[in-house]
Amino acid sequence: MTTSTNNLALITKTQTLIAAGDIVGAEGALVELADTEGDAALMVVLEQLPAKDILAVIREYDNSKESVVNLLVSPAQFARAVVIEKQYKDLTRTHLRGMVNAIIFRDDADPVEFLTAIGDLEGGSEALADYFSEKWSRVEAFARSGVFDAMEDHGDMLSQDELLAKAYEKPKLEEDEIADKDWMQLAWILRYQLPDLFIEMLLVLRAKASAFDAGFGEDEAAEDDDGKVETGDTDRGNVTPAKRDSDEESAI
Repeated sequence: MTTSTNNLALITKTQTLIAAGDIVGAEGALVELADTEGDAALMVVLEQLPAKDILAVIREYDNSKESVVNLLVSPAQFARAVVIEKQYKDLTRTHLRGMVNAIIFRDDADPVEFLTAIGDLEGGSEALADYFSEKWSRVEAFARSGVFDAMEDHGDMLSQDELLAKAYEKPKLEEDEIADKDWMQLAWILRYQLPDLFIEMLLVLRAKASAFDAGFGEDEAAEDDDGKVETGDTDRGNVTPAKRDSDEESAI
């Protein structure tokens, strides 16, 4: 395993590369550590990196290849990264959905463990709501009827009490019928294995949908953001969230 001095040197190098917008280079440095010192050494370094720096690497997933960082990031580390991803203000949620799918559904992962870690953090249900933002009507249909056909979603939405009453119904669909390692499977796991988190997420999703229908944008929806976390200021070399020097995290 690497020594503490070597760990600090690699952390400094990784953060410098991320700050310069060289996400590929930062990931390469971490991969090189795993190749030369082993996975355990990389896990030690990941534990010392701020969530914003881990996020900078894992959100730039490439589904054409496996990333050793994605394979080794822990549920707690991933959860902290997910809840601050909104700081990038990616309205398409492409990066969020990509990294969630890549990590939660990796071969050795327990999706429930990762989702529980997300749900246990403040902002976790909001992050999950963002993940489902483009599938709101179909998630509502699933909550109502147990299937994803949006045509099934008619009439008034179920109240919170009605959602709770339906939380432990027998599934109409088995997980292997929708095991696409994407949003349907994630919604199924949430509803039938983490029903409280599913309901919490759905209520947040409804609030976001209502705000959107009322003409509020992302800035208004994010008014409750206290600014205590930030993701770093690069996205493949492009500045993203405004850097707050007073809040800048450091692993050193």
